[in-house]
Amino acid sequence: MGEKATMLREKENRLSFVVNKNSTRKDVKEAIETLYKVKVLDVNLMVTTEGKKKAHIKLSPEHSAEEVASHFGVL
Repeated sequence: MGEKATMLREKENRLSFVVNKNSTRKDVKEAIETLYKVKVLDVNLMVTTEGKKKAHIKLSPEHSAEEVASHFGVL
């Protein structure tokens, strides 16, 4: 994504994803917990000016957003 996503990952232990427009907070939480075997504390959804839906996912302290991101090649 960009600089903001990097800052969120490093400082707030959050991951950022573009998700399906029809996805709910519950859908995103379940998908992330299942795919990456982590505990999600919070999901914030927003629609960008380009019409894409973004999710900012706060992970529990025992899971590192940096580590999860490295598994799918962000780092």
